[in-house]
Amino acid sequence: MNKNIVILGTQWGDEGKGKIVDCITKNASYVVRCQGGHNAGHTLVVNGKKIILHLIPSGLLHNDVIGIIANGVVISPFDLIKEIKMLEAHDIFAKKRLFISNEAPLILKYHIEMDIAREKKLGTRAIGTTGRGIGPAYEDKIARRGLRVKDLQNETKLSMRLEEIVDYYNHQLVSFYKHKSVDYKIILKNLLPAIDVIQDMIQDTTQILHQAIKDNKKIVFEGAQGSFLDIDHGTYPYVTSSNTTIGGIISGTGVGPKHLNCIIGVTKAYSTRVGNGPFPTELFDVIDDHLSKKGHEFGSTTGRKRRTGWLDVVSLCRAIKINSLSSLCITKLDVLDGLDEIKICTSYKNTNTIKNILYPNTINDWKNIIPVYETFPGWKEKTLGIKKLEDLPEQAKNYIKRIEEITKISIDIISTGPERSDMILVKNIFS
Repeated sequence: MNKNIVILGTQWGDEGKGKIVDCITKNASYVVRCQGGHNAGHTLVVNGKKIILHLIPSGLLHNDVIGIIANGVVISPFDLIKEIKMLEAHDIFAKKRLFISNEAPLILKYHIEMDIAREKKLGTRAIGTTGRGIGPAYEDKIARRGLRVKDLQNETKLSMRLEEIVDYYNHQLVSFYKHKSVDYKIILKNLLPAIDVIQDMIQDTTQILHQAIKDNKKIVFEGAQGSFLDIDHGTYPYVTSSNTTIGGIISGTGVGPKHLNCIIGVTKAYSTRVGNGPFPTELFDVIDDHLSKKGHEFGSTTGRKRRTGWLDVVSLCRAIKINSLSSLCITKLDVLDGLDEIKICTSYKNTNTIKNILYPNTINDWKNIIPVYETFPGWKEKTLGIKKLEDLPEQAKNYIKRIEEITKISIDIISTGPERSDMILVKNIFS
């Protein structure tokens, strides 16, 4: 039996992981967020109401589930509290069911100002970050100068360290970036009330998870962003600052690989990307308009329009290998409804040599590739809301079957709409 299930993105994020986590967690006891920060955005539609989560695990919408924000996540205390209050407005009460790792790094005002200043200085070479301070917070973690959640529990030490770190940042912000400085006293003053709100949630979450494993509880591990935004395996340097692949689950929680029973990769039926960086199957025509409008392809964190393209199975196969995926989940199949034809990128060619290449290694390599497509007939019938595989149009079933053939992995879940009930469960994931 699959007790512990991992949900990961296989593209550039925005694959619809939040809905899948929400669906699977209704049969679980714990849901765990493992990396990233409030740059991630998981959108769920529950009874017609849209709920967007950035830090709190999606599965916490189920009232009997315990949520954990583990040590791999960088936490903005203010945004966390804002999210808790937003859920309370929806009659979802998280305070007594949410635990925060005492080891998790903090995101504070100086991280955000540094993020903004750097992107501005880079100009046309900007990475396309969300401007939420994620990168600088992870830099502090690696440089061993960052503040962690546990530092909030000693006000005197917090004040001293905060002053030192702010001096370090202000020197760069003002002298090099010609940016405004930040005031550590104001940061501290704003932080103190936040500490009171989250104090009782601060725990050794690794210990909690290992006790849950000992007690045979079902746990869902929720990844943020997507495989090709991974700091090691993504389209560097156009990546995020954490490991969005399977390694980030392990290091971000303290739970070893032998306790991960099933790893599900989530992919859209097409592709999207937010921000800059390589995107081989990108579209700029009426199909882009169709996918953008029908798929509501605007970032849930920034509101930016997402770039759209055909499904890239070359990258998908790479994600399957990197993450040791057990199966796939296809989302937004309904967005393809009404198209005359649909394409899948099955290989890359180098524009200089016109030879097939397995996978680009550098940004220059990415610039010199063109996608090679297989073309399929589209379908005119609606797949929206369909809940049984046999009820799908024949062309849609053929499309799904071809993806399975190329990737050599089963598709066990198909999402056919935004509502949590718009789902085809081909296989019982927990069995």
